[in-house]
Order: sequence, then structure tokens, then C-alpha cells
Amino acid sequence: MSGTGGTNSGSGGNGPSRRSGGTGGSGNQAGRGQGGARRRNEQGRERNRGGDRQFSSAAPSQRTRRADPARLVAFEVLRAVAAEDAYANLVLPASIRKHALDRRDAGFATELTYGALRGQGTYDAVLARCVDRPLGQLDPAVLDALRIGVHQLLAMRVPAHAALDQTVGLVRAVIGAGPSSLVNAVLRKVTAHDLEGWIAELVDGMTDATAIAALRHSHPEWIVRALRQALVAHGRDVAEIDALLAADNAAPVVHLVALPGLATLDDALAEGAEPGRLAPGSAYYSGGDVSRLPGVSTGTIRVQDSGSQLVARALAAVDLGDRRSDGPEQWLDLCAGPGGKTALLSAIGQDRGVHLTANEPVPHRAQLVRQALRPLPADSWTVRVGDGRDVGREQPESYDRVLVDAPCTGLGALRRRPESRWRRQPSDLVSLAPLQRELLASALDAVAPGGVVAYVTCSPHHAETEAVVDDSLRRRTGFERLDAGAALDAVSVGGALDAGHGSSAQLWPHVHGTDAMYLALIRRTL
Repeated sequence: MSGTGGTNSGSGGNGPSRRSGGTGGSGNQAGRGQGGARRRNEQGRERNRGGDRQFSSAAPSQRTRRADPARLVAFEVLRAVAAEDAYANLVLPASIRKHALDRRDAGFATELTYGALRGQGTYDAVLARCVDRPLGQLDPAVLDALRIGVHQLLAMRVPAHAALDQTVGLVRAVIGAGPSSLVNAVLRKVTAHDLEGWIAELVDGMTDATAIAALRHSHPEWIVRALRQALVAHGRDVAEIDALLAADNAAPVVHLVALPGLATLDDALAEGAEPGRLAPGSAYYSGGDVSRLPGVSTGTIRVQDSGSQLVARALAAVDLGDRRSDGPEQWLDLCAGPGGKTALLSAIGQDRGVHLTANEPVPHRAQLVRQALRPLPADSWTVRVGDGRDVGREQPESYDRVLVDAPCTGLGALRRRPESRWRRQPSDLVSLAPLQRELLASALDAVAPGGVVAYVTCSPHHAETEAVVDDSLRRRTGFERLDAGAALDAVSVGGALDAGHGSSAQLWPHVHGTDAMYLALIRRTL
């Protein structure tokens, strides 16, 4: 969704007047009789008995009693994200296949899923005005269904009557009749305003610019503050914050890359993909299920953000003119899983006789790296399962090029991982900082004289970018920073990305249409 925001669930008494019985309760409360006893039918579903009730304006025989498959897919994904800490981008394709959605319904389910996740902060603030108790007291499944309904009403071109009928039908089919009455009543209150009308009501009286931006653009306040600071730290105008937050909420186009020497994008372009505007050998695709494209199933064409492509290409392109060894170059991907950058690097290195070592500490992610490298000759790569912090000590001065794609908060990829904004906490920065410094220290120990280390994060946060590099180099001699902005320009299609600031480079969703990838390049001189 675009133009939505906020994490503060507006509580309190400025919302519509409340009528008893219609909007209160939850899936766990609905269906209690006067004595409070829970009533269920023979299938174990709750039934509403007693109390004032509100119904759809449709006659009972006309009310939907089945779950529309596309909305059911969205509901299942939201449930998996909330209850199992699943990632939407992994669960959604499987659910689409399970319910055999056609291309049109798959697109609808995708928009509904990601839109409801992105807009959760704003939608919860709206719902808090329409429910007569804290949202935390609602059955989590009912709350997810309400978010799906609100997104249809406020951010999609779905007629209000259809959004109401189909969402209530979904709840009736998968949760129960009692909760469906609650959902019907709450969503009718939501129809009192359009999205801008609700935002205007919610921000009325607020003076804190960060809180207003968080509410309008559906981001936690701490992330809004962090992104404002990141813009300034990387030499951009803080006034760009609204554009950056809006870009986080725009549905991202799928970026593709053809592994050099193994595939071209001709077939994908024939299927409706468009040539990429930033990275060579890339394309943009918005035509539905990308797995149907030729080359994707074999791994020779990969889904990879253009920002990730560019930082890998920049490392591979650095001139090692004073390299000390005469043999083939040895490359290291220190944090390789799940293997996207690894495969691109290995493919680039094929015509140079490069051998690439991919390190990944988690065994199942190491297997993903092997799968990513499967199209490449087996003797050109090795997967090492182990702690990347040990490589520098065990293999000092052994590699010509080292990629440190460090674990980070992922604040630069919120548009592709919308659930991340609600999972991450400021405390994550504290726990990740030592690991990032230790991994970069290992890489600096592992790189050979004349070789280059690329430190990369999918986060623009100063604590994960410049602070890590500066701290790591402060007590070392024999290293120099290269111009990362110029290196990105040299490998890009247009050649003028305007991503450099000082010696580092920072890509941005609202400027470049990529994830917010950070790049620092460090050469060992001694």
C-alpha cells in the first residue's frame, strides 16, 4: 500500500460512537450466552448466542458462507507470519500453489497479503477506533482477518460491499459464525472514512513529526527516526524521509539476473520482462509467477534485487593491479546463505579461472548455497560450513576478494519483507553490532596483500554501516578505503548512480528503485 503509516494504535474516545454488542468481543469471546458458557456446534465452531447483534444488510440466504480462495491464501499467510514467525515471501508461493490460484487470483492474493502486512500499523490504529476493547484482546486470527478487510476497504479497488461480504464469508468459513458478526460490524465502522480521512482523524492533535510519519506510512517510530538519521549520515536531505517511507510501501517489481556465461534474458523479455535500468544482465518482471519463466527453475536466471547485483559486480570489477600471486584468484563469500550473491560472483569469475569458497554457518542454509551454485562447474566452488569469524584466523591472507554480506536488521529491504518492520527492535542493533565487527575483522585477516574486502549490508543504519567500518579500521594499518561510489558507477548501466558519500556508497529505494544496500570497499596494502 502507499500513503499509509503508523504503529501507535490510536486508542481512545475520538472514534465513532459505540453501540453495545456490535463491535466488542473477539473470536474467543463471541458466542457466549448470558451465563458466559461457550457454545460450539458439532464441528467445534463457536456460535453467537445472546446479546445485541449486528448483521450484514444482506438476507441470511445471500450471505457468503465460503472462503474465497485468494482471500484464504492471504489469511493463511498472515496466520503463518503471526503464529509461526514465517516469512511471507516463502509461505505465499506455496499457499498459492496449494489452492491452485490462476494468475489473476494469485496477483490479488499477493497484493492483499503484502498490503495488509505493510499497512498493519495504520490499519491497527484505525481498528482501535472501531473496536470497543484493546486489539490485544481479540483472537489473533480475527485480527488478521480484520486487517485483510481493512486493506480491501481502504487501499484496493474492491467495492465495499464485496470486501465486507467476502471477508465475513472467510471468517464464517474458517473461524466461526460468532466472530463473523464481529468482523461485519467492525468493518462497517471502517467504511465511515476513506484512508486519508482516517489518517486525518488519527493525526488530529499530534505534533511530533516522527509519530505522524510513522502513522501515515505504517512504520514503527524507531525505524522512522533511524531512517531520518541514515539519510543525513549518508549525505542526503532529511526531507526525503516521506519519499523513502512511501517507497517502502510500494509493491516491489521482481528483479532478475541472468548468470553470466550461463543464460540470457531473451526468453524472459519475450514473456513480458523489461530490461533492467541499473545492472547489466538484469530485468524487471511484474507478470505473475516468476517460477514459470525459462531459466528460473534451473537457477541460471535468478530473482535478485539490482542493488545486490551491483555490489557483487563492484567487488568483482575492482582492479587488483598489485596482486602478489600469479595463480588463479581465490574468492570468499564469508556469509553466503542463501547464495544469491555467491552464484553471481561465481559466474562472473568463471572466465578468469576463479575458485570461490562460500562460507555459511547454518547447515540448511549451506544446502541452499549448494543449490544456488549447482549450475556452475563443481570444481569451481567449495561450500564451507562453519563460523565465518574463524576463517581469518584459520586461513590468513588467503583470498583475493572477500565479500562480507553481514547479518543486519534488514531495514533496507522492508518493501520486500514487510513483516520485518514489526519484528525488528532497536535492541537488535546492539546484538548485531559485535557480530558485524567480528566478521569484518575476520575478512580483513583473510584477504591477501593487494586484495579487496567488500563490506555490504541491506541496511542504511549508521550503526551497521560507517560505524562498523570505521571501528574496524581504526586500530589497523596496511588498509585503505576505495571509492565505492565510483566502483558502483563503473559496473552500472547508466554510470551515474549518485550513490557515493565519502568513500562509501548507499543505494536507496526512493532514488534507485533498489533495496537500501550499503557498500564499503577496503584494499589490503601490506
